[in-house]
Amino acid sequence: MSKRHDIKTHIATLGEIKGILSAMKNMALLEIRKLDVFLSTQQRVITSIESLSHDFLGFYGHLQTIPDDFQHLWIVIGSERGFCGDFNKMLGEFVRTHDSLDGNSLFVVVGNQLLTKFTDDKRVVASISGHSVSEEIQVTLLHLAEILNQLQQQFKLEKIGRISAVYHDNYEKTVRFRQLLPLETPQKAPDFAYPPQLHLKPSQFLAQLTDQYLYAALHQIFYSSLMVENHMRLEHMENAIHRLEKNVENLQLQYNKVRQEEIIEEIEIILLSAEALSDTQASTLRLHAQQSRLVR
Repeated sequence: MSKRHDIKTHIATLGEIKGILSAMKNMALLEIRKLDVFLSTQQRVITSIESLSHDFLGFYGHLQTIPDDFQHLWIVIGSERGFCGDFNKMLGEFVRTHDSLDGNSLFVVVGNQLLTKFTDDKRVVASISGHSVSEEIQVTLLHLAEILNQLQQQFKLEKIGRISAVYHDNYEKTVRFRQLLPLETPQKAPDFAYPPQLHLKPSQFLAQLTDQYLYAALHQIFYSSLMVENHMRLEHMENAIHRLEKNVENLQLQYNKVRQEEIIEEIEIILLSAEALSDTQASTLRLHAQQSRLVR
């Protein structure tokens, strides 16, 4: 009875865990639907800004200068929550594989789950908590902006000559290394014969364009990363639920087997009791018969 009760309790516990996993799965599905809309809109914004920057830099590309001893800042974007498979592991392996190509790099790590992959890495100059849902991305960006301002003061603006992002790209379905700043200078000749007419000095326009592009690009990158994270979490939850259901089936078979054994044992006890009772009754009858003969 005790063994059957333990199995029944275990089945009930697995049922509760399945309910939690199903809720997490539904939350991932909800985020995927929201992010699908955000990403398509943000992609149009990025395309528009990049087209404008190509027109501008085709004539004013010389305004972007990189010192010889510049430092390269990598923004590595991971997850704040777990249960998303190899999401953070893939990012850590990518950085370890490619950082040898850049011997003067600094890392800003986004997401506490990813930060564990960079324990004791002296190139990590800052880390911030990540986001769990799309509505929290704006807060993450504000924290990142504060960190970037601090780093610019610490290492001097001219020392950080390049800023790049390492993240999961939803379109390429892989970890991507993407340069954000400086803006890409077109290699071909401009499409127009004359430079664009500006109401600002070219240097001022470039500064504002850079800020606008970085703001829009980071939104797109965070949306893309969170989309992949939720896809991997969805897959992880589905696999976990499938394994859990298999365990419940096996436990149910064990429960039925134990119950069957208990029923057989009860039947055997009943039969043995009946047999013992029959033997007692027979002995009693024989004793009565003997006493009857003695009386005669």
